[in-house]
Amino acid sequence: MMDRTTRWQQTWQQLGMPLPPQDVFEALLAGYREPRRHYHTLQHLDECFANFDRLVDEGPHPGEIALALWYHDAVYDAQRNDNEARSSEMARDCLRAAGAGAAVIDRVDALIMSTRHHVPEGDPDRAVLIDVDLAILGSTPERFAEYERQIRAEYAHVPDALYREKRREVLEGYLGRSRIFATQRFHDAYEEKARENLRASLRASTIPQQAA
Repeated sequence: MMDRTTRWQQTWQQLGMPLPPQDVFEALLAGYREPRRHYHTLQHLDECFANFDRLVDEGPHPGEIALALWYHDAVYDAQRNDNEARSSEMARDCLRAAGAGAAVIDRVDALIMSTRHHVPEGDPDRAVLIDVDLAILGSTPERFAEYERQIRAEYAHVPDALYREKRREVLEGYLGRSRIFATQRFHDAYEEKARENLRASLRASTIPQQAA
């Protein structure tokens, strides 16, 4: 897989814009390394780009999708509910400094904000981004179990009973969708795996408790 520096450079080439100063890139990566993060880390970012490579030809604006991926979890605090808005603000500031036009800035903003509810609303760029972000649901049972533990660790401040109730609502919400993945490629590849993971987690009550 392409290394992060090369990927970052490619993103700006796709956008047709000058590469930002190195400290912008370093600050972005530093956010994903924050100790309070357990799932929304560089591991997640790398997994997103590995999956994006499989869908890159399905969105009409690959540069904007790539930049939205870089920034979609730039700000992450499990005790706040405005992470997407704050992440989008960082992306907008970066794009403005690079001289991006309003159309590009607005598209990236809409893409990042779409990860709040993971509903593509018929937009092919959003469909790609959301499918990439949700691909973890269709991962191997082992990776899915690790993902569940990582999410629990990010919500360590939430009591077990409340966490299990709210997490169950989230998982049941995905199961209740007519389809989890919007693109046909990921629907074919991951839909049944995702539903198996979700059903197994709910059936076995494997939503992890807070580590002692």
